Amino acid sequence: QVQLVESGGGLVQAGGSLGLSCAASGSTSRVNAMGWYRQAPGREREAVATISAGGRTNYAEAVKGRFTIARDNAKNTVYLQMNNLKPEDTAVYYCNAKVEDYRVEYDYWGQGTQVTVSS
Repeated sequence: QVQLVESGGGLVQAGGSLGLSCAASGSTSRVNAMGWYRQAPGREREAVATISAGGRTNYAEAVKGRFTIARDNAKNTVYLQMNNLKPEDTAVYYCNAKVEDYRVEYDYWGQGTQVTVSS
């Protein structure tokens, strides 16, 4: 089992910045990709940014140039720095980790953290 504990988030005005972090613990011997997803009210969960174990990153078009994802493999921690935030970034943000166990990859999710951007 793997536990993901998120921190960060909160309320910020448009144009401001926030940082999120997510630490994985438990059976983390093989953590592959990690990432951040978000879900706004009435909408489906969507990928925001992902990062492979080797550091390759992918971003949603809506956040390119504003968000930066990074990870510390020694700490099994993933970070999301969010700059120039917009009201449309308001959502619950979830951390995700893909953990391999005996050649099977499992998805784990954090509890979610609220990000609210006021106009």
